[in-house]
Amino acid sequence: MTVTEERSRTYEVRTYGCQMNVHDSERLSGLLEDAGYVRAGAGETADVVVFNTCAVRENADNRLYGNLGHLRPAKTSNPGMQIAVGGCLAQKDQGEIVRRAPWVDVVFGTHNIGSLPVLLERARVAQEAQVEIKESLDVFPSTLPTKRESPYAAWVSISVGCNNTCTFCIVPALRGKEKDRRPGDILAEIRSLVELGVLEITLLGQNVNTYGVEFGDRLAFGKLLRACGDVEGLERVRFTSPHPAAFTDDVIEAMAATPNVMHQLHMPLQSGSDRVLKAMRRSYRAERYLGIIERVRAAMPDAAISTDVIVGFPGETEEDFQDTLEVVRRSRFANAFTFQYSIRPGTPAATMDGQVPKEVVQERYERLVALQNDISWEENRAQVGRTLEVLVAEGEGRKDEATHRMSGRAPDNRLVHFVPTLAGGAGARPRPGDMVTVEVTYAAPHHLVADGPALAIRRTRAGDAWEAADAAACGVPSGGGKPGAVALGMPVLRRS
Repeated sequence: MTVTEERSRTYEVRTYGCQMNVHDSERLSGLLEDAGYVRAGAGETADVVVFNTCAVRENADNRLYGNLGHLRPAKTSNPGMQIAVGGCLAQKDQGEIVRRAPWVDVVFGTHNIGSLPVLLERARVAQEAQVEIKESLDVFPSTLPTKRESPYAAWVSISVGCNNTCTFCIVPALRGKEKDRRPGDILAEIRSLVELGVLEITLLGQNVNTYGVEFGDRLAFGKLLRACGDVEGLERVRFTSPHPAAFTDDVIEAMAATPNVMHQLHMPLQSGSDRVLKAMRRSYRAERYLGIIERVRAAMPDAAISTDVIVGFPGETEEDFQDTLEVVRRSRFANAFTFQYSIRPGTPAATMDGQVPKEVVQERYERLVALQNDISWEENRAQVGRTLEVLVAEGEGRKDEATHRMSGRAPDNRLVHFVPTLAGGAGARPRPGDMVTVEVTYAAPHHLVADGPALAIRRTRAGDAWEAADAAACGVPSGGGKPGAVALGMPVLRRS
């Protein structure tokens, strides 16, 4: 008997880690719904709980096994419940997961997420755990069914895997060599999303700007950005994350020349010390990185640039750290994701000499955060008085209900909290997916505020799509969470 012949079984997907994992979880949800499952309601224990794991952080396994332990009593009281573990940690640990948590029913890897429904059914019939880990990609994930979390914005994966060998990163070992989709397939997916109401897409890849390496076109990424400009109805294009070593001037030219490509760039720095960059096997140096930023700002003076920085990499000295602070000062990042180095088992850096004491890492981290907070605040204060068109978002502002504001993203991806009415209260309240034109009145380090009346409200097809989805969810307000939404159990990242 298949799952569709029984009562509808419920599911929950818990996601840990990066944007790639969030995108994969949309695929997992789509696969389960295609197989007849329905999302569990808020507060309901699901019949099937899927953990989409990350192996980047040092305590990733502790986090997973702790969560599996919390589910054990529910599993014991309901033998029909199933637990599945996928993602990077599953790819790394494989059979170890079932050994340590024998109540797990399914373990699947990064290369075969499409197998989940079959593995769940097999485990149910056989009454024993199913472990299936493949070493290479079976089907490109974007061909799988998808349950997207947003009616107005979408991820579009253009490549998977990575050809780099950064010493702190285990991703290439778990996701394999880079594989690129054909441009026609990517653009066909984008057009189909736009037809459904999507206004904004984010092109996604482990090293998004190396796109084309598999079919030998080093200018393919710039060409793809320009092609996105020809998609009617597509208003915003973003991408993440590019590698500085592969960043070429034709990409800058494409960003500047293509109206719907946003003037926003998230480009990981990791360290400002050439010596540390070499130890990390990052194939660029500080001056190259700064040169890219200089050329981006020359072509797009309004560009907002953000980054990732790791503090305390093995062997990092105070001089190396000062080099990082200097690059941060010169770069004037709009914001930065800052990380304290932690050992990733299975990476070359984990066994390097010169592991930096925790208290030293903490002290350097605090200095970096303080510097970047000051820069972010200065950069945001420069936005006061500007008129911005904001794409209204769902659930961005945690205090929106108390402040009677709504929230959304400016073209450069800055978070804006705004008053959602026109002067005199005229017009309908905007919906997520609509566009609102506002004037910035106040700046904080991590957001902007527009407390005057909105200058204009533009209702969009994306807002229509959000309204239809909200009605289909029985009118449960999105701020309270739609029934059974994918849980983003991601570790909290300190954004400075």
